[in-house]
Amino acid sequence: MTTPLDDKTQADFQQARFKAFMHRVWDSLSGQRTTLLSYDDIKEKLHIGGPIYRGVQTVRVDQIAGSLNRYHEFDRVFMPASNTLSARWQSVNRAFYEDVSLPPVVLYKVGQVYFVVDGHHRVSVARKQNQLFIDAEVRECSTRVNITPDIRPEDLEIIHDKVHFLERTSLDKLKPEANIKLTIPDGFERMLEHIAVHRYFMGLDWKRDISEEEAINHWHDHVYMPIVRVIRETNIIKEFPDKTEGDLYLWVLDHQHYLESQEGMPLQPPDAAARDFFGIKGNQAAAVNKNKQKTEKK
Repeated sequence: MTTPLDDKTQADFQQARFKAFMHRVWDSLSGQRTTLLSYDDIKEKLHIGGPIYRGVQTVRVDQIAGSLNRYHEFDRVFMPASNTLSARWQSVNRAFYEDVSLPPVVLYKVGQVYFVVDGHHRVSVARKQNQLFIDAEVRECSTRVNITPDIRPEDLEIIHDKVHFLERTSLDKLKPEANIKLTIPDGFERMLEHIAVHRYFMGLDWKRDISEEEAINHWHDHVYMPIVRVIRETNIIKEFPDKTEGDLYLWVLDHQHYLESQEGMPLQPPDAAARDFFGIKGNQAAAVNKNKQKTEKK
């Protein structure tokens, strides 16, 4: 004989399954991620270290977006993807209604994303019941690149390239303030090529061997940042809401290479090349910069 609470937990599970179905339909139409993030995939792409035990913490439920080994059993917001989860799910849901204290879930933390090691059903019920926080034993994994819960599968390759870029250049250590972001595939590989070419011409100009570290610092300060400063001074980035400063840097260099190779034009300094590409002439750019400085002083 079922009780009213049995009926309630069963109805909750059916609602959760319906939500999972609707999410799957919407995600297939919109191209969004349909399942949880896989910890193994993230580990492979980000070359993460650890995990280091951080103790029991209170964690935002909406930051839990992945799983160690059960990422196909729940959808991207932890709704149950199969009726086989019913018995365990309803048991945990009953504990929620009866205010029974359950052990903390066990999570790995990578950047701003948490991955469930133990406690998938508890997290799923918490999401269904609109619970904002959950107690968790947290083990944190070190990473050179931050990730957030809204990360998309297509972002992983670019993030992998960024990790490779940082491992090759150590730019995050040489220039801690630098945080280059790209949406263009192979963009970081192209930046490595830019640095290599820049190092070669530095050696020709300075008539000596140039260390890799010296070339990286000089490229950042005298090639990358002058273009970024023009981007910031003119606020041109607002015209490209889905792009980053790094993307626009690549566009400027591509344009400059085209003018040199196809039109026979001499190379311009990076800031002049940026102003030319964005259609901003010297006096106009100076006026923009002057107005910006006045605003900052107010």
